[in-house]
Amino acid sequence: IRSKDWGDKSDGNCYNQTNPIKDLSYWGPGTSKGLMRVIGEVFSASKVPVGVVNITQLSEYRKDAHTQIYKKQWNPLTPEQIANPKSYADCTHWCLPGLQDTWNELLYAKLFFP
Repeated sequence: IRSKDWGDKSDGNCYNQTNPIKDLSYWGPGTSKGLMRVIGEVFSASKVPVGVVNITQLSEYRKDAHTQIYKKQWNPLTPEQIANPKSYADCTHWCLPGLQDTWNELLYAKLFFP
């Protein structure tokens, strides 16, 4: 939602953002490094091989993945609202094909092409 999350100095948002974040050291606000470290430690101690794909972190790289301007609205959005998703957006629900389909593709590849 906030462009400051990916290092933009303005008070922008995800509207009209089409390029992913390419900095692999970037950790978005939705991902907990501490939690991921604990999960890694626990799974590495397991006698059964366990793998993790951190879809939250992968999703954080996609500033363009929040499809809130395309969801069904009770009333049509004004141009001002479209340019300011913070005023109406629900970035936790994705309704169009896109990022969440990538998660399914990754799971499919892991299951059938280890």
